[in-house]
Amino acid sequence: MISVQTEDFDFPLEYQQLRERSLQSGAIVMFVGLVRDFSENTQVSSMTLEHYPGMTENVLNNIAEQARQRWPLDGIRIIHRVGELHATDQIVLVGVSSAHRIAAYEASQFIMDILKTEAPFWKKESTKTQQGEAGERWVDAKVSDSKQAEDWQELGD
Repeated sequence: MISVQTEDFDFPLEYQQLRERSLQSGAIVMFVGLVRDFSENTQVSSMTLEHYPGMTENVLNNIAEQARQRWPLDGIRIIHRVGELHATDQIVLVGVSSAHRIAAYEASQFIMDILKTEAPFWKKESTKTQQGEAGERWVDAKVSDSKQAEDWQELGD
C-alpha cells in the first residue's frame, strides 16, 4: 500500500494495520525518516517537498514490486509526505513484513535506498547560516545515496 500525502501519519496505527494484514509473518521492520534541523553546516528551519502526482505513486509501486520479487514478503507499506515540513517532522515511513527477519530488514533498506534515488521528489530547504542569514536551496542527490542504489542493482543482476 502506497501513500503520498501532506498530512502526518500515525506510526502505531500503521504498524498495527501492517501487523493485522500479516498474521503469518515472523518479522516486521518499520523505518521512519525525519526532517533534520541541519544540512551542510547550516540550520534547516523547514523543507518543502514537491512531487509529480501519479508518476510518484507509480514509481513507489514499482519499487515495492521489485522488493516483492527479491524477497518473500507478506506486506509492504510506504508513506511519503509532501508539502512544507519542519525539523523533526516525520517525512517517510517504510514498513515491511515477512516470515523471516533478514528478508524484512533487507527489503526495507532496499526500498528506502531506491526510493531516495528513483522517486520523483524535489526538496527545497529553508536555511539559516551561522551568521544568521536566511535562504533557500534545492537539495541535490547525495553521492552516497546513489552508491547504495547502485549496490542493490548490482546484487540484483
